[in-house]
Amino acid sequence: MENSTVTETPREPSRATAPIETRNYGILSRLRSYFFFDPLIWGYTVVFGLASIPFGFFDKNGSKLHAFARAWSKTIMKTIFSPMRIIGLEKIDTTKPQVYAVNHGSAFDIPVLYAYLPFQFRIVFKKELLSYPIVGGHLKRSGQVCVDQQHPARSVASIRSAFKTLKGGMPLVIFPEGGRTSDGRIQPFLPGAFFLAIKAQVDVVPIALVGTYDLLPMNTYHIKPRSLEMRVGHPIATAGLTLRDLEQLSAKVQKEMKGLYEAG
Repeated sequence: MENSTVTETPREPSRATAPIETRNYGILSRLRSYFFFDPLIWGYTVVFGLASIPFGFFDKNGSKLHAFARAWSKTIMKTIFSPMRIIGLEKIDTTKPQVYAVNHGSAFDIPVLYAYLPFQFRIVFKKELLSYPIVGGHLKRSGQVCVDQQHPARSVASIRSAFKTLKGGMPLVIFPEGGRTSDGRIQPFLPGAFFLAIKAQVDVVPIALVGTYDLLPMNTYHIKPRSLEMRVGHPIATAGLTLRDLEQLSAKVQKEMKGLYEAG
């Protein structure tokens, strides 16, 4: 089944969560996941992760490591038979440095973003991911932005680096909820999630990933293939805003993201 990119205007929100299809997944689905999908994905992670290590020594702008991450992600998405539909990306000037605010429903969100966003970017991720074999090393080598949510003061150097990254023209992806949802609903945003967007005076682009929660919720390895959607909203300007406007900006982005996510 081929992936398709379409351009549509999202409709008004109609429900609290946004399933785009319903299927029954029984024992055969579990066996397929545990003995086919999961081992393959771990295998891809080991192969791409190890193969990328030498390239990191010669990758001044991160483009080579980003290419490895994208190839890893595309291989995963093809393996799990979950076609992606992209809505609204044509509204965005992808050559501009912007902050892309994405809901976080699944461990598959990062592969989805690498596979389907057609530009290089950096991701703000929580420190706990550094403990993951191979993945943590790649995040560190490729210049992603590590944030210690338990001890924010320890993240000052990373935040300064992210600010320079944005000002230097590199887009930034953030998960303003701070972690994956446990129930499929968009969670409250972390205080200060859009600090960098205001400091750098760059637009915020809301993105809703629909279907990834049902594809792989928390606390399971049972992958349930399904159709997915990436719904991209209109950019929200930060020009002229100050840190006193953080709460207002956060509320506006969350409203837009929910509207995209809940659109029928």
